[in-house]
Amino acid sequence: MPAAVLLFSYGTLQKPSVQIATFGRVLRGRSDELPGYRLAQVPIANPVLRVASGLSHNANAIPSPYPEDTVEGMVLEITEQELLAADGYEAPAAYRRVQVRLRSGDQAWMYVHRPAK
Repeated sequence: MPAAVLLFSYGTLQKPSVQIATFGRVLRGRSDELPGYRLAQVPIANPVLRVASGLSHNANAIPSPYPEDTVEGMVLEITEQELLAADGYEAPAAYRRVQVRLRSGDQAWMYVHRPAK
């Protein structure tokens, strides 16, 4: 099996039902934290996503001026192909993929909101 890609999720990709719908399987993962970030709420602009999720806002990890702030989440082990599927899952909500260093020292991908221009 190819080497695992690490994806840090602080939102819906932690849910087994979302993992099955997106990747066709439940992912292996473990708890971790993203230091120097905090959560902020971002309005869900897409009306279809608002209805489907039942939410008006999504959580978004943003850099914090306080280094002791952290965002809790899960490090998920996925394949390169599944990373592309995650891109497709996150794109309609205007999220983009960035690399981050986690509390554990692992480097992982995660998604952050891409504000409208």
